[in-house]
Amino acid sequence: MGWKAAEKLIRHWKILRGDNVMIIRGKDKGESGLIKRVIRSQNRVIVEGKNLVKKHIKQGEGHTGGIFSIEAPLHVSNVQVVDPVTGKPCKVGYKYLEDGTKVRYARGMNASGAVIPRPEILKERKKPRPTSPGPKDTPIELVLEKTYDEKAGIGMPDL
Repeated sequence: MGWKAAEKLIRHWKILRGDNVMIIRGKDKGESGLIKRVIRSQNRVIVEGKNLVKKHIKQGEGHTGGIFSIEAPLHVSNVQVVDPVTGKPCKVGYKYLEDGTKVRYARGMNASGAVIPRPEILKERKKPRPTSPGPKDTPIELVLEKTYDEKAGIGMPDL
């Protein structure tokens, strides 16, 4: 069992990391959980504590071996976002509110049409931005240096 790329990738993802989803097919059908990770290259998601498989890990330097239960990825078509009002699985649509903000909402036959909030986990970055300048960063003195002045003719190209 190896890594396999998806034949047709999904362009516009409506399921995000941190969403509350319900599994609609497979051995954990009817159970709900939070999305832990989205694997866009395979059109798959990992749901916390669901679709557990046994993994045999060989003993090596610094870690012990044994049989461990890990979460296997599910295809994105086998999960649906849970409607925040009814608690049932629903499709996701996008619409604009009166103030112009774009939001996700629950749509479908038994959906309430309520706005699905963006998960809080998306506000924090996985890799924090560096606070100290690196070797390829331009020094602040060079950034603030004025190199063009129209009235004095400094920095004007020779035409």
